[in-house]
Amino acid sequence: MFSNITMDGKALELIPVRMLNEFVYCPRLFYIEYVQGDFNESADTLEGHLKHKKVDSEIGVMPLPDEQQSERLHARSVMLSGEKCGLITKIDLIEGDGVKVTPVDYKKGSKPDLPEGAWLADQIQVCAQGLILRENGYECNTGVIYYVQTKSRVTIKFTEELVKQVFEFAKEARKTAANPCAPLPLEDSPKCPRCALVGICLPDETNLLAGKGDVVRRIVPALDEALPLYVQEQGATVSKSGAELIIKNKDGIVARTRLMDISQLSMFGNVQITTQALHELCDRNIPICHFSHGGWFYGVTHGMSHKNVELRRKQFALAENPDKSIEIARAFISGKIRNCRTMLRRNDASVPQKVLDELTKSVEQANKVVTSEELLGVEGNAARIYFMRFGNMLKKQAGVTGFNFTERNRRPPRDPINALLSYTYALMTKDFAITLLATGFDPYLGLYHAPRYGKPALALDLMEEFRPLIADSVVVTLINNEEIQAQDFITRAGATAVTPEARKRIIRAFERRLETQITHPVFGYKINYRRAIEVQARLLARYLTGESREYPAFCTR
Repeated sequence: MFSNITMDGKALELIPVRMLNEFVYCPRLFYIEYVQGDFNESADTLEGHLKHKKVDSEIGVMPLPDEQQSERLHARSVMLSGEKCGLITKIDLIEGDGVKVTPVDYKKGSKPDLPEGAWLADQIQVCAQGLILRENGYECNTGVIYYVQTKSRVTIKFTEELVKQVFEFAKEARKTAANPCAPLPLEDSPKCPRCALVGICLPDETNLLAGKGDVVRRIVPALDEALPLYVQEQGATVSKSGAELIIKNKDGIVARTRLMDISQLSMFGNVQITTQALHELCDRNIPICHFSHGGWFYGVTHGMSHKNVELRRKQFALAENPDKSIEIARAFISGKIRNCRTMLRRNDASVPQKVLDELTKSVEQANKVVTSEELLGVEGNAARIYFMRFGNMLKKQAGVTGFNFTERNRRPPRDPINALLSYTYALMTKDFAITLLATGFDPYLGLYHAPRYGKPALALDLMEEFRPLIADSVVVTLINNEEIQAQDFITRAGATAVTPEARKRIIRAFERRLETQITHPVFGYKINYRRAIEVQARLLARYLTGESREYPAFCTR
């Protein structure tokens, strides 16, 4: 039976039986989770973990077939593999008498109203477990699927037809895993809305950009439940207690927050973190972002890198191909210029039509350039036009001459407005870098910005189109709402910095902006800016892997 399962006399890589279940349900889900190593918890998966907890403990003795005793066998969470069939599994529960055993697989949902009493994917999973038990010398002819919701036991007979299906699906799953490209998403499938990976897969969005569909359902979550945690108090320590992070200073506990509510930890200046907290955050894939006291973004501490090596290979190959990388760079910069024009049109009541026309012309020029040097020139000229009018978007605060903006300057910024811009751009760089890491990219190798030691070039690339929409908008709002005053800045030797107290207000305004919901310009559903950043990163990945014909810049209307 197993003679055709090996290739060239070599043992196959063992595919987890749970992943075989995912393949039967949706080949793309299998590919994203098994090959690319992407996963995202949802309410359904968390509920499944809780209901599965009872059988996750390794309880009971599992004798070898020749050691079987007469008493009834009852063993939980048993790991077994089948070298010949190329599968590995952890069986929730094994029941049996002597050498006759029955695998029991727990499912959190309800028993489906089907003649077989179980979904095909679940039948394949429990049958595969039975085949592994057979290969290990046990007698196994039936399996049981236990649906927790309805407390129903469904017995599955391992017929020749079902066994044949197991091997066919395993063969197809292996072929799919060996393919450098993921299978295309299901089209208008009812499976997608409840899928935990819908925000990673982007089924309707990918099909639309691939020319295979014209309807985008509102199934991508509009916002994230977990939010960033900022720690700025100098001398503070971040520690862990149970499932919480504790922030302490010399006087005691300042704050505490649940780990499940944190998407990232940002620490500014002299803030310490314990080893236990560091290990827990890395284990949960929660990045730790390091800033200087003044807000300079140093870098990120994170767990093991994303497993999607194929995406990084394509990123590296594209970065080495100027003719291809310029196509993406044009989208980044033309999108940025369009959003700059929108910012002026919305916030500068006296903007001359000539200025708007010049920016429109810059967009057209950006879309025609053939080298990055030409694009830099177009971008620089558009930035000059935009920042010449930037001060006109600001309400003049009486008697505050420091808020008169004349030009963009940095390293160091020489006036309050430039200090605000630099600080918010640093916050943006952090968010884009960790989003790219989570998506599978190398944030340090750009397609437009030149690579330089310590500079997250791809993060700077992707954030171009968002600079006016997020950072510039935050600065305009802070000034016009008088949330920031002249006394919130310190100037020394011509360099201007923001005071620690003012930084807290800036961060609050920045986070408010990221939580602002807008209508996605391409897909038409409501989404906040934080989620839009992730969607753009995944659309960039889709373009690099050939799933999408274009990379659409994010441009508000």
